[in-house]
Amino acid sequence: MFDDPDSEPTERAATPSRRAEEASARFRMHAELAAAFEGPRKFDAELLNDLDANTARDIQRTIGQLEKSRDADSPLIPNELADEAIALLKFDRSSNDYHIHRRPGEVMIVRWLSGKEVDTFYERLQAHFDAALNAFRDDERASLEWQQSPETLEYLTALGAVEVDMPQRYLREVIRQHRVFIMTTQTADEMNIVYLTETVMGVPTADLVGARSAPPSEPSDQDLAWFFKLFSLRGIVEGVERMCFFIYLQKSDDSFDED
Repeated sequence: MFDDPDSEPTERAATPSRRAEEASARFRMHAELAAAFEGPRKFDAELLNDLDANTARDIQRTIGQLEKSRDADSPLIPNELADEAIALLKFDRSSNDYHIHRRPGEVMIVRWLSGKEVDTFYERLQAHFDAALNAFRDDERASLEWQQSPETLEYLTALGAVEVDMPQRYLREVIRQHRVFIMTTQTADEMNIVYLTETVMGVPTADLVGARSAPPSEPSDQDLAWFFKLFSLRGIVEGVERMCFFIYLQKSDDSFDED
């Protein structure tokens, strides 16, 4: 009931059905990334450098406490930490926007959503998943169907049968019915920072990470690679559905001197 929707497959798919499931897992992660970060490009969200170091670290500590409180196989926040989850979900900052604290080589971002913004997030989450999956199905069919091997046809059939209700996958009804708090995570050891900022967000990379940390005009793969971890906290507070995204980005080979 409380499976973590962001768990990545750990083994290479060995069967047609497993290959289809791994594709589905990739597109679930893509959909969350796109829906969480497209705010500036789609919804006039602003990047606000309004988190001082103490506030950012306090939020980071609370996020870490909530993450560690969960059982290994569950994204459910235990009842004894409900107050901490509530305080974070109703934190006094504007919703929709991206609240930032950064040093060279390190960025912390917090984004809150509430009410209709949460509705829109789930609509976009589903739309991103469906678009990515359908495009992939078309590409796979065009490139593989001619082979007519039993394994290929089984794979294409399994891929065609994939259906994911993204709000259900992200436990929206569980949250609404049981008034619980849920936290899931997504991690990438080497996120392409230019793809994240310029393609997904629609902003110059320097606006997010700072001029000193932005890649040069002709970047190497190392210049583009940032460690990325996204935490998604969800729940209902005072009758309003709320979400809090905490994002930690780090480029390990930069200094951490203050701007």
